[in-house]
Amino acid sequence: MKPPANLEPWKRANTDWLMKCRWGVFGCYLADTASNLQPTALPVSEWNRRIDAFDVAALAQQLADAGVPYFIFTLGQNSGFYLSPNRTYDDIVGIQPSKCSQRDLVADLGRALARHGIRLMAYLPGAAPASDAIARTRLEGTPDERMTALQTNWEAVVREWSLRWGKTVSGWWIDGPYDHAKYQHLDAPNYRSFAAALKAGNPDSIVAFNNGLRTPLYSMTEYEDYTPGEIERDMTVAPGNVTDYSRLANYGRFLNGAQLHVLTLMGDWWGKGPVRFPDELTIGYTKFINGKGGAVSWDVPLTAAGLIDESFRPQLAALGRAVRPMA
Repeated sequence: MKPPANLEPWKRANTDWLMKCRWGVFGCYLADTASNLQPTALPVSEWNRRIDAFDVAALAQQLADAGVPYFIFTLGQNSGFYLSPNRTYDDIVGIQPSKCSQRDLVADLGRALARHGIRLMAYLPGAAPASDAIARTRLEGTPDERMTALQTNWEAVVREWSLRWGKTVSGWWIDGPYDHAKYQHLDAPNYRSFAAALKAGNPDSIVAFNNGLRTPLYSMTEYEDYTPGEIERDMTVAPGNVTDYSRLANYGRFLNGAQLHVLTLMGDWWGKGPVRFPDELTIGYTKFINGKGGAVSWDVPLTAAGLIDESFRPQLAALGRAVRPMA
């Protein structure tokens, strides 16, 4: 499909920096637990206390000590609690006191990471918080087949964050727009308008729209810059089910035009331990994807204070010694 004639041709962002990083860390910091779909009975005051106590300098130092070149950080997920203020979100959902933190943890962490030359990326679902009924109702409005109200509202929310953070955020990993038909339209809201909102403050930022647990990896829209690459139990090595084993390592740097990237678990589940692989396997798999021109993001648990779980630091250090960013 071709975009309307009045739109400029879309150009994907340059992903050379991601390819050269070779690997990075993904960290969940949530009011509940990853993938939880039950309402979260957490006082707003306690959420703000946790965010205020988050030690960005210490986390940045831990990542730097391990040689981590980029860090993907969760803004929030299903609970409706977010770790940065957003007036647009508050105006739409009308919840008081706001579940958006008073402290802008993303901005503070971005500054702390920048002192070590570490890039920051943001994780955010592509839909209303699943376990916050009030927020969902007000963000979704009167639903139609395309969820037009939700997409329009959500684009306004992410645009505010993007404009505020600017080049502090180098990329976005958007979770949950699994229903391709709701986004693949010529007219907005669509993948293009969503990507444009995410890039409003930094046109060079890179975007991925998660298509679920998919092996083989692929990109489902020209408006993303790198593959979301989410895998959990399967360590993907090939482009599909093959009988010709000479094709077992057939990934290239670009899949459907998007930079090859994998997001997977260093622990047993998102944000949880124990460490599941010996160092040799974590290092070897990272090198395997690197050899195809790709990068691997490893999920590592964070403590309540915002520090890396101590049991994961040895493997991070070993990976950092074995796989260094390209010059």
